[in-house]
Amino acid sequence: MITTARPVKIIMIEDDEGHARLIEKNIRRAGVTNDILAFVNGTEALAFLLGEDGTGGVHAGETMLVLLDLNLPDMTGMDILARLRDSTHLKRTMVIILTTTDDPREIHRCYDLGANVYVPKPMQYEKFVNAVQQLGLFLSVMALPEAT
Repeated sequence: MITTARPVKIIMIEDDEGHARLIEKNIRRAGVTNDILAFVNGTEALAFLLGEDGTGGVHAGETMLVLLDLNLPDMTGMDILARLRDSTHLKRTMVIILTTTDDPREIHRCYDLGANVYVPKPMQYEKFVNAVQQLGLFLSVMALPEAT
C-alpha cells in the first residue's frame, strides 16, 4: 500500500482495456490495495481531476497518484500533465507516465513538463507484465507528500 498520512487514490488514465486490466492486476499482486479509478480518455479524467471550476480545488487535501498513458483518443497525456502542473491544487500530484512511446524526445518533454517517473511499456507481453510488476513493487514502498 502506498503510504502517507492519508489514503492515496490512484487515477489510471489508459485507453487500452487490456493494458488497464494488466496494470491493475499486477499492481494488486504487488500488494497495493489503494483505490484505483480508471479513465479511458483525457476529457473524462480532466473533468474528474480539475472539477467543475477547472482548478482542481475539488481534490484539495486529497493525495493522488496518476498513472498516465500518453496516447489517448482525445488528447495527449502531455496535455493532461501540463494541465495538472498548472493547477495550484494538483501541481504536486505524483504522475507516472506509463506508455508504449519510448522516443527520447517524448521522455525529455514529459520530464520537462513535470512527470515524476517515465516507464515505457514493452511491446512483448512477458516484458510488459514484468515492467508492471516492478511498478507495483515500487508503488508498494513509495511515500508521497501530503496534498496541499
